[in-house]
Amino acid sequence: MKLIHLSDLHLGKRVNEFSMLEDQAYILGEILAVVDAEAPDAVLIAGDVYDKSVPSAEAVSLFDSFLWSLSRRKSQVFVIAGNHDSQERLAFGSRLMAESGVHFSPVYTGKIAPVTLTDAFGPVNLYLLPFLKPANVRRFCPEEEIGSYTDALRAAVRMMEPDPDVRNVLVTHQFVTGAERSESEEISVGGADNVDASVFDAFDYVALGHIHGPQNIGGSERIRYCGTPLKYSFSEACHEKSVTVVNLAEKGSLEIRTVPLIPRHDMRELRGSYMELTSRSNYEGTAVDDYLHITLTDEEDIPNVIGKLRVIYPNLMKLDYDNTRTRAGGVIGAAEDVEHKTPLELFGEFYEKQNGQPLSEEQAAFSAQLMEKIWEGDT
Repeated sequence: MKLIHLSDLHLGKRVNEFSMLEDQAYILGEILAVVDAEAPDAVLIAGDVYDKSVPSAEAVSLFDSFLWSLSRRKSQVFVIAGNHDSQERLAFGSRLMAESGVHFSPVYTGKIAPVTLTDAFGPVNLYLLPFLKPANVRRFCPEEEIGSYTDALRAAVRMMEPDPDVRNVLVTHQFVTGAERSESEEISVGGADNVDASVFDAFDYVALGHIHGPQNIGGSERIRYCGTPLKYSFSEACHEKSVTVVNLAEKGSLEIRTVPLIPRHDMRELRGSYMELTSRSNYEGTAVDDYLHITLTDEEDIPNVIGKLRVIYPNLMKLDYDNTRTRAGGVIGAAEDVEHKTPLELFGEFYEKQNGQPLSEEQAAFSAQLMEKIWEGDT
């Protein structure tokens, strides 16, 4: 059985105030060309369909057109909600659309029934598990202690009762321990959102979403992030975006390959002096309309430099200087080692920097209580 694995479309996203909608429409067209060439049995979309839980009308229209195009190609389509999506909005009309071969993850209720496809090697059970927090699962397992994301996912998988004698595929959207992040992803302080890969032992393939760089987890192709179809931050400038093609033969046989995706505009970083970057000999013949982060090395600021550079580089997104002045200047940077500190530790550091004194015991206790309520969604 052949599957195409996509995730993290983030339709409607803006990057450095630039709308990505036209680029997204273009890359979805490229994906449809891959679908035509590969003729998969199913297309899996592993969450973060939209960039916001209440997407724009233009983003909804674009996804509607994409789904309609996929349905006309007779492939089954499986879509789950990611942490940027609303489970309720994405699931609207799902029972009607399932009759056309488009399957959405329902709002999580503790029970997930598989959709079964069949090929020459027998059945393949596909399970659609949307992004979950421990609180989403805890209410359906009152007898269990569910304190972590690993606990929650383990309980959710256990309730699926996957049949070990057939091939099982899971589509889900979580951060699996060991994955390499990018700046464009949401990072949970303290690494609280980590899920141990052992949770997915029952599955022959796990189609993951959430991480923007394509990668396998734990050295195995069986658990994989396909990555975003477009670059959404300059931390992804070196990524090679692609579509993941999955071939499942008899149980235990798995083959993975990728098909590159070439964007309408790449995302690149340039560095040099103003004179170097505006010299025709340096930019002629290059893709000057790419999305660019330019770092100028001039010692003096150039007046109206962004406007001048955009005459040559119309999609200049970000401009920095790197010189003696900027290296010597004091800059308040981002918090370090975020994934290994608790929310209270990070807030305490911020409070001390702002006020010149640490939190009192009473302030720390109040902050911890408030954070716990917010984390559990009680406020």
